[in-house]
Amino acid sequence: PKFYVALTGTSSLISGLILIFEWWYFRKYGTSFIEQVSVSHLRPLLGGVDNNSSNNSNSSNGDSDSNRQSVSECKVWRNPLNLFRGAEYNRYTWVTGREPLTYYDMNLSAQDHQTFFTCDSDHLRPADAIMQKAWRERNPQARISAAHEALEINECATAYILLAEEEATTIAEAEKLFKQALKAGDGCYRRSQQLQHHGSQYEAQHRRDTNVLVYIKRRLAMCARRLGRTREAVKMMRDLMKEFPLLSMFNIHENLLEALLELQAYADVQAVLAKYDDISLPKSATICYTAALLKARAVSDKFSPEAASRRGLSTAEMNAVEAIHRAVEFNPHVPKYLLEMKSLILPPEHILKRGDSEAIAYAFFHLAHWKRVEGALNLLHCTWEGTFRMIPYPLEKGHLFYPYPICTETADRELLPSFHEVSVYPKKELPFFILFTAGLCSFTAMLALLTHQFPELMGVFAKAFLSTLFAPLNFVMEKVESILPSSLWHQLTRI
Repeated sequence: PKFYVALTGTSSLISGLILIFEWWYFRKYGTSFIEQVSVSHLRPLLGGVDNNSSNNSNSSNGDSDSNRQSVSECKVWRNPLNLFRGAEYNRYTWVTGREPLTYYDMNLSAQDHQTFFTCDSDHLRPADAIMQKAWRERNPQARISAAHEALEINECATAYILLAEEEATTIAEAEKLFKQALKAGDGCYRRSQQLQHHGSQYEAQHRRDTNVLVYIKRRLAMCARRLGRTREAVKMMRDLMKEFPLLSMFNIHENLLEALLELQAYADVQAVLAKYDDISLPKSATICYTAALLKARAVSDKFSPEAASRRGLSTAEMNAVEAIHRAVEFNPHVPKYLLEMKSLILPPEHILKRGDSEAIAYAFFHLAHWKRVEGALNLLHCTWEGTFRMIPYPLEKGHLFYPYPICTETADRELLPSFHEVSVYPKKELPFFILFTAGLCSFTAMLALLTHQFPELMGVFAKAFLSTLFAPLNFVMEKVESILPSSLWHQLTRI
């Protein structure tokens, strides 16, 4: 008994040390150490083949591209479909008492406004100097007061922008202020366009005036879209993209895609996708999921999982499923919002590509378009989880895209309000090795303690357990003895 107690106590200690190390490694790196060693080192020795080994030569030559891609994927982007603060975000706060925007998100917006709407020569013009300070002001009322003060001096386009974004309580009021901003901004743009080659100062001012004009026209198109004038909004967006084709940082094509889907102009949507769904351009959930929606639309109305399992998938159905897998690999958070498995909130002003914030921003505007296509959500429901079987280790490997970035959870928690439960991918569940080690440690420790305290009782239990365990074998042996001749059985036992 002493030897048995020492043996089980030692095994409990070792199991406990393994458990603590596994837990620490999992908390720090998000994966099991034993599983990592098994996959990375033991499986190749035992003859396992890496599915992505054919891509190793290409990836080794493009390490710098991979690094740049991972950096860009962790970059926070301006939400091209962001709402209006006064007319939409503030109204939500008035009704619910909750703040839909985080301080981090609003601080990023303030930095954007200073980048787009100010330049070094603003101090030479009194109204622009006031607005330069207004964009840095944290208090909303102070910003609005500064905008009114700037308008008392002259017609200032950026002052109208601030009032349209933050003071207007309806979209109609915001549109009226943006039209006044357009009148003032267009005049400044034409004047600076003539002087842009006179020096770096004039060039910077013209660049600022261009940003202001593009922003105003884009927001006017979004106002028209909100007020139901979708065709007018589409025309304004097309004209804006033709007039300023190089300003892709505003992602106006995503606004255009959403408006065209509302008009059910699927041929035009496909034409826009053909231009922007390019390997050299940064992808987005809007691009990937809109492409999946168009391919699902061709087969979703007649799709049946039972029929597909009997006869197999047709070519069109296979293309639709592959498009859905591609979209889910890019952003795995979107399907739960489209399938209404998770509640939506107002989208933030900034998003993280492939993150939960981008999924909310996409689903907030595009859920209605998926519902409009008969059977599209059913096809998505039946096929989206198959993506995860293709990529068992998304943080280390990818299939059509780079490995999923590990920075999304931290950035999304800063972008999204505290009352929202951030979606995490891949979901950090305790690996089997940790659960098994914990169970083994607990069981052996309890067994050793009971044996030490109650040796006779544990001996009785051990005998009863062993007799119960070997009862079926004893029964079979008795049957065999009764059937076989005794001489044959005697020879077998001797052997």
